[in-house]
Amino acid sequence: MSPLLRRTKKKPADRVVTLVGKPGCHLCDDARLVVRKVCEETGASWEEKDITVDDELYREYWEQIPVVLIDNEQHTFWRVDPARLRSALLS
Repeated sequence: MSPLLRRTKKKPADRVVTLVGKPGCHLCDDARLVVRKVCEETGASWEEKDITVDDELYREYWEQIPVVLIDNEQHTFWRVDPARLRSALLS
């Protein structure tokens, strides 16, 4: 099989989950709890980015926050399903 077609599976510890949100957002607060818990369980690292201090993130995601990215690719927005996030990190 061509190396270009092989998909390498990343370990959860090699994954980065990014929560994009803003202060005072109750959905962001809910998402933060889910992201923190799932990342602790799986060993993935996570970070949080605030759209109020980043013009590019604001333009891209202001209607969708909170947004969850895995390795800089959008995974979900508004509500975070812990089982779906866990599955994505483990696959």
